[in-house]
Amino acid sequence: MTWDSNFFLTATIFFSRKHDSQCHVWNEDVLVCSCNYITDKEIREVITNLLDEDCWQLIVPAKVYHAMEKRGRCCGCFPNVVDIIIQTTEEYHARRHSTDTEIFDFMSRLKQFHEENRRADIERRQKGHRAA
Repeated sequence: MTWDSNFFLTATIFFSRKHDSQCHVWNEDVLVCSCNYITDKEIREVITNLLDEDCWQLIVPAKVYHAMEKRGRCCGCFPNVVDIIIQTTEEYHARRHSTDTEIFDFMSRLKQFHEENRRADIERRQKGHRAA
C-alpha cells in the first residue's frame, strides 16, 4: 500500500449534548467565522487563554475577537461563538474542579447576559420592517 503525499488526517471528536441521545461529530478545524477565517480550535484557544488570566471574567464574542486582533464583520457567527464560549468555559471549570455553586452562578450570569442581548436585538426590530 502506498500513501498519497496529499493525504492528511484531521482530528474528529464525537460528542453528545445534554439530554440528547444522538452522537454528533465535531472536527476541530471547523470554520466558525467565514469572514475572518477563524476555526473552532482558534476560538477555544483564545477563550482558554482569557480564562487563564481570570477564570471568572465574562467572555463575550467581541472580547474573543479583540484578543485575536480581529473584528466581527457580518456577526452571523456570534451565536455559535457564544455556544463555544459556554462549552469551553464549562470544560475549563470541570478540569479546574470548581465548585458547583461557583459554576452555576457564573453560567446563570452568562446565560442571563445572552438572553438580555437577544431580547435587545428583537426589540430593535421594527414591526413594519421586512427582510425581503
